Amino acid sequence: MRVSVYRRGHFNAAHRLHNPTWSDEKNRDVFGLCNNANYHGHNYELEVKLTGVVDPETGYVYDMKDLADLIKAEVEDRFDHKNLNLDTIEFKTLIPSAEHIVFVIYNILRSKIEDRFELSIKLWETPRNYVKYPA
Repeated sequence: MRVSVYRRGHFNAAHRLHNPTWSDEKNRDVFGLCNNANYHGHNYELEVKLTGVVDPETGYVYDMKDLADLIKAEVEDRFDHKNLNLDTIEFKTLIPSAEHIVFVIYNILRSKIEDRFELSIKLWETPRNYVKYPA
């Protein structure tokens, strides 16, 4: 029997959408307020979905305490109250758009979770906007 389990997470972070190969004018035209030179912040909401076979010995797909600890250590502690552009290695050369952030989080968690589990990440940048990877 295959079942999906979900764990929510949360972090607050600042960022600036800016392509250094473009002019200031083009950055403003494309990114608008998100190109603010002084950055801006979001209260990110995260949903991690794991799908796998239920272990008959535990009744679990994945121990939710272990998943919560993994999300805290690998995502929340890494990104919470950080300026993604300035304070993280992951976004030193990668524009911290929601699309890139969800992909980075997926890869971080994918490297820590066995391949026998399907993994999917949803990331809400605002209450009305979210991205999902894989799509």
